[in-house]
Amino acid sequence: MPYTLSLLVPLSFAETMERVRAALAGQGFGILSESDIRATFAAKLGLEAAGTLGDYVILGAWNPGLARRALTAEPQLGALLPCNVVVRRGPDDEQTTIDAVDPLTLVQLSDSPQVKAVADDASARIKATLASVAAATQPAA
Repeated sequence: MPYTLSLLVPLSFAETMERVRAALAGQGFGILSESDIRATFAAKLGLEAAGTLGDYVILGAWNPGLARRALTAEPQLGALLPCNVVVRRGPDDEQTTIDAVDPLTLVQLSDSPQVKAVADDASARIKATLASVAAATQPAA
């Protein structure tokens, strides 16, 4: 079963990062954490490891309203938060990839109808985020 929602875009890594941040904000998400995996590889494993990986950032996207609903229904759900959104581009890639965890895969770990409702809402917002980025890459009519 796929556990991510993915999108391939014909944009630079930097432009994709900007558009993803804006699209997440448009869906009520803030960024709680940002992990630059390439920089971490460079610091811990060396420049060759970083170069082989390419650009790779994990954004910890957080919607406080959704989080409140989820944590009220099931406090231990915090172990699955925030929603990770990965923006990556390998050194030889011609496009940039966006991978976001699909909240509907996480909800399978809970029997709570309230958690299911939050996951449905979160999944719809993540899909809308990706659709917004995709629409921004289409040529104007």
